[in-house]
Amino acid sequence: MAWTREQMAARAAQELRDGYYVNLGIGIPTLVANYIPAGMDVRLQSENGMLGMGPFPYAGEEDADLINAGKQTITTLPESSFFSSADSFGMIRGGHIDLSILGAMQVAENGDLANWMIPGKMVKGMGGAMDLVAGVKRVVVVMEHEARGQAKLLKQCTLPLTGQRVADLVITDLGVFTLARRGEANMVLIELAEGVTLEEVYAKTEATFTVALEEKVQS
Repeated sequence: MAWTREQMAARAAQELRDGYYVNLGIGIPTLVANYIPAGMDVRLQSENGMLGMGPFPYAGEEDADLINAGKQTITTLPESSFFSSADSFGMIRGGHIDLSILGAMQVAENGDLANWMIPGKMVKGMGGAMDLVAGVKRVVVVMEHEARGQAKLLKQCTLPLTGQRVADLVITDLGVFTLARRGEANMVLIELAEGVTLEEVYAKTEATFTVALEEKVQS
């Protein structure tokens, strides 16, 4: 049994720290907004010019004018602020965002990340992904372990890169891996999803990794 999208988001929320400024990417990462620990002061930032995003609205309470960078409706908080996208990218490029949680199509064992384009398919552009992986202090990737039976944790990415050696942590539906941005490339499996075996992870992973599982497996 693997983690659901919600469980993956909840696990990613464990990487949040009090006082963090955090950017959430499109897809599973947006769900992290619903799992911020009670009492923790975390400010969510969006590339389209908002700081202090709240959780997703309940059905029937959506405001079409309040959206994140992925065009999903969101809610405000008493401390929410709005500004131009230029100022938003200034925060990112200036190193003022502590953590970015992103989705991905592929991650290599050395931390290379591909999350914006599949050749032959029409895309509008990279968006803020390149700026995020270059300017944010820590990058956590949340994604499914496979795509149509094909591994997404690879020895080398085959898709166009968003950034080289930029991922610090990868959370998939099978487990959690740390990566070394600097020094010798090293991917380490530190957690298994409940009901997932080490043999299953080996079978579904092309990348080379070592194992250093915590005594208590996260559920």
